Amino acid sequence: MVNGRNDRDDKTMTDDTATETIDWGPFGRPLFDDAASQNLSRVGVVDVGSNSVRLVVFDGAARSPAYFYNEKIMCALGAGLSDTGRLNPEGRVRALSAIRRFAALAQGMGIAPLTAVATAAVREASDGPDFRAEVERETGIKLWVIDGEEEARLSAQGVLLGWPGSFGTVCDIGGSSMELADLSEGRVGRRVTSPLGPLKLREVKGGKKALKAHIKTIIADLHEKMDYETGMRLFLVGGSWRAIARVDMERRGYPLTVLHEYRMTARRIGETAHYIADSDLQDLRSRCGISDSRMSLVPLAVLVLKELVRVFKPKDVAVSSYGIREGMLYEQMPRALRERDPLIEACRFAEAKDARLPGFGRLLYDFVKPLFPRANWQRLRIIKAACLLHDVSWRAHPDYRAEITFDNATRANLGGLKHSERVQLGLALMKRYSSKTPDGRFAPLFAMLSPEQMKEADILGRALRFGAMLWLEGDTPPGTIKWSAKSKHLTLTLAAGARPLYGEVAASRLTALAQAMDATFEVKFKG
Repeated sequence: MVNGRNDRDDKTMTDDTATETIDWGPFGRPLFDDAASQNLSRVGVVDVGSNSVRLVVFDGAARSPAYFYNEKIMCALGAGLSDTGRLNPEGRVRALSAIRRFAALAQGMGIAPLTAVATAAVREASDGPDFRAEVERETGIKLWVIDGEEEARLSAQGVLLGWPGSFGTVCDIGGSSMELADLSEGRVGRRVTSPLGPLKLREVKGGKKALKAHIKTIIADLHEKMDYETGMRLFLVGGSWRAIARVDMERRGYPLTVLHEYRMTARRIGETAHYIADSDLQDLRSRCGISDSRMSLVPLAVLVLKELVRVFKPKDVAVSSYGIREGMLYEQMPRALRERDPLIEACRFAEAKDARLPGFGRLLYDFVKPLFPRANWQRLRIIKAACLLHDVSWRAHPDYRAEITFDNATRANLGGLKHSERVQLGLALMKRYSSKTPDGRFAPLFAMLSPEQMKEADILGRALRFGAMLWLEGDTPPGTIKWSAKSKHLTLTLAAGARPLYGEVAASRLTALAQAMDATFEVKFKG
């Protein structure tokens, strides 16, 4: 280990793409067509945690893979571990049954053998080795038991799957332990583990006062070991954190119940802690869609989170749905795939799979980009994503196509998107199919955008709506569009081959685009 970083951090970034010398850019050769990436087209992993046992099968070699299959069994393997030193007998039976089922599913899917890891409960229990042997004997699955630092590293890599190049600290809470890992420039640094899992906290003697003192002492020690820099982002990984975030959404009446990239502040966490303390947990569980076994751990987990935020003082808190399982997939990714933008790669994968004219998104992006001369790289990502997704919902019924594209964009498994960016992307795609902005159930989501974001989405959507009329064969650009912000004037120059495409409907859509920009326009033809 060097400077808090395990040598393996460098080894996992091997030059498996050393022959890659061309910078293909965001619309270059699709990495999911590469042989190395195709090996990831169907990957199954099993996570045997202290509280739950889960199988996830990832599908697709895009940078943000889809969840082909996802099943979780709450086994509570670590319940009572502090008192007995052994795995929970009932939980052990349930875990073995779940793993036996997962092995059969993998066989049926053609993805055996599964990659399986076990964390705190199995590594600490005296009968952990016996359980591993039983699993392998009964299912053929070799269960790899990882230590706390390795668990922290894999969880941090899961965060990197959604936020490449991230800075901050990852906090992964499980049933029997809680891990912290530093992220800097997209690399995993110092890592520590602690016994702050809710199942272990249940067994602390002396009442609530003693429990709070116990948590305070451990977090102070973690802060010292991590040498944490105040004002960094805190990434939360783990089911208990996600449950708290879901309660926070319920308390606020938050309109977009997508947990990944949900943001919280220290103040809101404190308010939610009081809300949980004052609520009937069964009623709250029902309203939030949280399992009974998970909800029983939330009051303990929220005590940890309050103290963690108080001591570490992060600039903000981001919830990550990606963790150890996604970190195991990230481990297998070639370097070239890791470095790609997860949003753009996922959108390219969707275009290649579902669009009527795969590849047109690149031409459409080049065509509409001059309309946004001041867009920074973050805004350009949204424009690129919209161009790639502009035609993937064409099979939907015309009366509902606009709504379906909006729902797909706001709720899809897309990495690297803030919630407001999801809504802006969805609105642009909605406007690609309909010039009207519906209200009703969409109004609370539109309220997440500023007037400037609403207008930019409207312009982008109308530009996509017009540009979609100009399909040509192959990679032939349909023409160019120039925008003078000073004179507020659009100049469309169409290629000779595109001239027949500029009919009455196209002219009407160009007029609508100019009106949205408060602009005049003219049309020129080459040849």
